Amino acid sequence: MVLRLLLSLSVAVALGFGLSWYALTDGRLIAAVRAGPWAAWPDIGLETPNPYSRAYLARNGLMQLGYAEGIQFVAIADSAGAPLARNCTYRLEGSVPGASFWTLVATDPEGVNIAASPDGPALHSERMARRPDGSVLITVGPDLAPGNWLEIEGEGPFQIALTLYDAAIFGGGSSTVGEMPAITQDHCR
Repeated sequence: MVLRLLLSLSVAVALGFGLSWYALTDGRLIAAVRAGPWAAWPDIGLETPNPYSRAYLARNGLMQLGYAEGIQFVAIADSAGAPLARNCTYRLEGSVPGASFWTLVATDPEGVNIAASPDGPALHSERMARRPDGSVLITVGPDLAPGNWLEIEGEGPFQIALTLYDAAIFGGGSSTVGEMPAITQDHCR
């Protein structure tokens, strides 16, 4: 009887601390809006965000845009679910949700920009070559690529952040995302 009680208490404490740790470090399954490999925390920009969004914001030391100003989507894996690695080259292909302006940046897990050139730390919508249908093809990786290319350097994991400014993506009370660019691994060194 005592052994069962101790076992139950141990499981409860482990589960409670595990879920708390998850909510504070990532929380993609709890408070995030997902679209393929992309995740965003739209509640962070509200006056009173939910506790999980507040915890994510505080834990990462981030300053989020206001709800009407824009939203940031982050991808830590490609569309197949494999973690993003700096020694690989990726293709981002498809449509970007409607926004007045958007930027794409590659950072390490702590949020430090890993662009190889200080002259090109990010790509943005104003200088983007688009396909006839309005979609984009962007290459992110260490190897030279034609067209829209964000060169990165270093080793280890990284993440891609797509920030939409003045976006109407969640306008009208909707909490779904239609389409985001797919992230496909092209090759690795």
